[in-house]
Amino acid sequence: MSDEDAVLLDVDKGVATITLNRPDERNALSHPVADGLRDALDEVDDSDARCVVLEGAGGAFSAGGDIEAMVEGIKGDLSVEERVRVVERAYNRTIQRLAEFPLPTVALIDGPAVGAGASLAIACDLQLASERASIGFSFRAVGLSVDSGTSYLLPRLVGENVAKELVFTGEILDAERAAELGLVNHVYPDDEFEERAAELVAEVASGPTVGLRHAKRLLGRGLEQSLSAALADEAAAQAAAFDTDDHVEGVEAFFEGRDPEFEGR
Repeated sequence: MSDEDAVLLDVDKGVATITLNRPDERNALSHPVADGLRDALDEVDDSDARCVVLEGAGGAFSAGGDIEAMVEGIKGDLSVEERVRVVERAYNRTIQRLAEFPLPTVALIDGPAVGAGASLAIACDLQLASERASIGFSFRAVGLSVDSGTSYLLPRLVGENVAKELVFTGEILDAERAAELGLVNHVYPDDEFEERAAELVAEVASGPTVGLRHAKRLLGRGLEQSLSAALADEAAAQAAAFDTDDHVEGVEAFFEGRDPEFEGR
């Protein structure tokens, strides 16, 4: 399989589906996968997509770091600076691009999401899991600390003490336990996973795109600023949303007693 096929992109009915396509490697975040994911997001930016879905091929979301690259790193006696560059290329830029992507993003976890793969999943806005899904921040298994934004993303979802336990033990959580801790939004039966996940994705994609873009940005910043700053940001965002066709449609639909039909502008 060529590097060009490491990540696939399909845009249909406002939904951009990005598929990590290295099933033989359990979609590990090798350089081709990481680079391909960023390239796919760049393409989505230039499309008419209103929502992004991230999934893995072949029964795994992502097994995390590229173990073969780790072995090569050990054999190659890389300097500290070279190791930093490896992490930055494979993980840092990719996680930041995904976490800060302006459209709503949804991770479909149908199988294991481990290490950096788990961090990739929680870098999305929503996480939907099948019953066979599993998730674990098991960097300790290969004698490492954490990367891929884990120290930033994980405590915000589950709290600092739970985050520390998950990292210190490397526990692999089943889907139900992950939902209990707040790592995933919904767990669907395996035989209903595709259908029910598609229903939620379609609902997100049919929303007022400009308003949701602003809402995503505001919610992402909310924990890191004062109430007064948040209120000011909200007022500015609403002023922008007021000036959209979707706002007009939403108000008209309300008074006409029907569901709005937003067009994303």
